[in-house]
Amino acid sequence: MIDVIDFKQSVIDVQVPPELPSYMQALWYDGIGDWKTAHDLIDQLTDQRSAHIHAYLHRKEGDIWNADYWYKRAGKTRPQVSLAEEWEMLVKEYCR
Repeated sequence: MIDVIDFKQSVIDVQVPPELPSYMQALWYDGIGDWKTAHDLIDQLTDQRSAHIHAYLHRKEGDIWNADYWYKRAGKTRPQVSLAEEWEMLVKEYCR
């Protein structure tokens, strides 16, 4: 797995790291501003990590009802932080 520093640098360099799990690819694409690809990658996944990232993506989209549904599926609650802060939290939580 990639560490946080290398992941964030790959976003800056716009070079997707090889062999990232789909949920991390979704965070990566969102990090470069490609919400649609991020959502397409995560849309059919049902594990808790993917549900958590799916929730964040719907929150970013402004679809709060759908976001809350996915937060519940992930066993999480919607955070009261900015979207940028939530992206950082997700990267730190899932880059291990």
